[in-house]
Parts: sequence; structure tokens; C-alpha cells
Amino acid sequence: MLDALKVITIVVVGVMVGVEFSVAFVINPILNALPGDNGLRGRTHGARMLGAAMPFWYIGSLLLAAVWAVAGWHHHGTGLVVVAASLLILSVIMSVLLLVPINNRVKTWTTEHLPEDWKAQTNRWDRFHYVRIAVIIAAFALLAAALA
Repeated sequence: MLDALKVITIVVVGVMVGVEFSVAFVINPILNALPGDNGLRGRTHGARMLGAAMPFWYIGSLLLAAVWAVAGWHHHGTGLVVVAASLLILSVIMSVLLLVPINNRVKTWTTEHLPEDWKAQTNRWDRFHYVRIAVIIAAFALLAAALA
């Protein structure tokens, strides 16, 4: 049972890392390269779609890592799992305090109702997102290392 939990946790966290990585390094650069505010529709749709899914994914990943840490408390690698879970807690805190407030504004924007500093706000979100990606990549690496 513990082995299945480990695999499920690694897969869930790994896919989350992949999605967030692709948003930062593939999707957003494509949207940012579009002229004028043409990338805005993609950003607002992404803010709505991923903004609805990611809280469950982040909290679910954290819960899986926490259950792994508790269930495997006396097993090899538990310290790495605890640190990974701590990093996932940090990623949730970062999301709630830094990224969600911007995301909540972005998802309401239209080309008719757009703040003057919309590019600055999306650039700020991107910078926070890069840091969050580094945090969840570190958590993923620690979870993978805990299997070794």
C-alpha cells in the first residue's frame, strides 16, 4: 500500500510540475509574443481554467506527501518526504499570498476593461510563478530521491 502511495504521489506532483513548467516556459512566452493585447484572451482563459483546477492539485499533492510522510515514518527517506511536504506548503502559501490575487484580477479582464498596467501585472505574476516552479521542482526531486 505504501508503495502505491509513493507512486501516486510522484506521478501527481510530477505532472503538476510539468503543467506549471509548460505554462511558464511554453504557453506564456507564446502568448506574450503575440502583438498588442492578443495574448490577453489566452491569459484570462488560462487564469479561469487553471485557477479553478490548481488549488485542488496543490492541496492534493501536499496531502499525498503528508500521508506518505506519516505512513512511512520509520522507513528510509522519510526526512526527504517531510522536507518535500514543507516545500509544497511553501508553494501553497506563495500561491495564496502572491499569485492568486493577481490571477483573480486577470481572469476578469476583457479587452474593453483592461487596466493600464496589465502587462506589468502579468509580468509580476510570471516572476512569482518562476520562483514557485523552483520550489515545486525541488519538492518533486526530493520525493523522487526518497524512493532511492
